[in-house]
Amino acid sequence: MTETTKTHVILLACGSFNPITKGHIQMFERARDYLHKTGRFIVIGGIVSPVHDSYGKMGLVSSRHRLTMCQLAVQSSDWIRVDPWECYQDTWQTTCSVLEHHRDLMKRVTGCILSNVNTPSITPVIGQPQNESSQTIYQNNNNVSSKPTAAKILGKVGESLSRICCVRPPMERFTFVDENANLGTVMRYEEIELRILLLCGSDLLESFCIPGLWNEADMEVIVGEFGIVVVPRDGADPDRIMNHSSILRKYKNNILVVKDDSNHPMSVVSSTKSRLALQHGDGHVVDYLCQPVIDYILKSQLYINASG
Repeated sequence: MTETTKTHVILLACGSFNPITKGHIQMFERARDYLHKTGRFIVIGGIVSPVHDSYGKMGLVSSRHRLTMCQLAVQSSDWIRVDPWECYQDTWQTTCSVLEHHRDLMKRVTGCILSNVNTPSITPVIGQPQNESSQTIYQNNNNVSSKPTAAKILGKVGESLSRICCVRPPMERFTFVDENANLGTVMRYEEIELRILLLCGSDLLESFCIPGLWNEADMEVIVGEFGIVVVPRDGADPDRIMNHSSILRKYKNNILVVKDDSNHPMSVVSSTKSRLALQHGDGHVVDYLCQPVIDYILKSQLYINASG
């Protein structure tokens, strides 16, 4: 398959990230490697989306801390970014809503929809200081052919994602593109197929089988319209899990299970184990968390007592 015929993928991981662990980052890396090896996909971005404070989970620290820890965890990555949109809403958002938000945003900034607005955007993009003038995402240019080459298409997609979807926000202040932002005239680039896939562990997949836990309509959208990339955890068998849910069986082709030779202990994904290690002064916490996150936790005195 050529670069333009492969499906371009953004991996989106939702969760508490309380705190974000080495295992969470490894999930992104393993998923990307596996998708590339299939020859069908090109992963062009990864998004970490921490849950809203009103999620109600016991011991959940403020999103201010969780966003910063996530930022520290991905600061050396050139493709994984933290998105604060979910935390900035008035209340908790469903996973389905988060996926739909990012899909709609990507449609607008990558040219998957046609806009006839000619006024440049004045909405700040992620990571752009408030006191700097905004730059137009797309502009009409009489010197540019109205039928771009494949290279130009990929360049525009990459440029937009790097500036809006995948640009690291500053530690002190987060900004994001408003849903109603005026993004200027955008061409329709139908040659590129772009998908947002939910990245999760097999434990989340297993939760789909618990009666009443998930809204069935949301499950239909998540699995049927988007798709899931599953990284097996703790010896769980995703194929066995899928057999316990009619919706998962129905959309089995939209569920990609990462199969590799990796020996990464997926137990290090566990935020719970990392919090316990912190509370008990266990030196093995370095197995779970990267050093910048550990330093921030100690400096901010997070998770030190049992209440989190």
